[in-house]
Amino acid sequence: MTRFRPCIDLHSGQVKQIVGSTLSSEPSNLKTNYVSKLPASHFTKLYKDHALNGAHVIMLGPGNEEAAKEALSAWPGALQVGGGITEHNAWQWIQCGAEKVIVTSYLFQDAKFSMGRLKAVLSAIKDDKNKLVIDLSCRRQDEKWIVAMNKWQTLTDMELNEQSIKLLEPFCSEFLIHAADNEGLQRGIDEKLVEKLGQWCTVPVTYAGGGKSVDDLDRVKRISCGHVDLTIGSALDIFGGKGVKLEDCVLWNEQ
Repeated sequence: MTRFRPCIDLHSGQVKQIVGSTLSSEPSNLKTNYVSKLPASHFTKLYKDHALNGAHVIMLGPGNEEAAKEALSAWPGALQVGGGITEHNAWQWIQCGAEKVIVTSYLFQDAKFSMGRLKAVLSAIKDDKNKLVIDLSCRRQDEKWIVAMNKWQTLTDMELNEQSIKLLEPFCSEFLIHAADNEGLQRGIDEKLVEKLGQWCTVPVTYAGGGKSVDDLDRVKRISCGHVDLTIGSALDIFGGKGVKLEDCVLWNEQ
């Protein structure tokens, strides 16, 4: 059944909320909605106190490793971590306290999907697919969604559809889908994508991008028939937002 899933987005070692489409190698292009003065562990403890399981910690670029480790250490075995995960460091993050690792760009070599790399990551975590989340964050191209890598700036050769979901489901325990064109804008969710994810996925899937009110939780539940979870970021009061109170999300999960 649909539930609220929290997040901790890290950029340059700080907890931030960023407009996803502005992430690039050019710092001057970056549009930031919120920069926290508090450490990442503060948010972990907040989630722990409210029994908000399944939060994802995303490292947006370099310089975030220590902040991520700090977040994980505040609630060992409860958070997922992603951003720069490869076969070479996946097990290290599990040992640092991550419940699961989230793999994205590494699955695409020169923007082309590599089954070999996916199997290598899985092998690195002892072939335990329960410890693996596949991030298929995407950008909309007409009536299709194309998986995007490199901080959502590079389109890959993979269309997000029922076929790609069925291809990857045997190798992971869940999916994370950022709608990069909606991320950080607080202009509403991509309802069509949420509907399709509810139809395509038989493992848990979390959608992020555009959530602006607690009503979006009801909307996602209805559209996806309860099969899709929702992350709300920039609109959340703990990230300086005005649209959603964390306590209301906690109460929604408990109803």
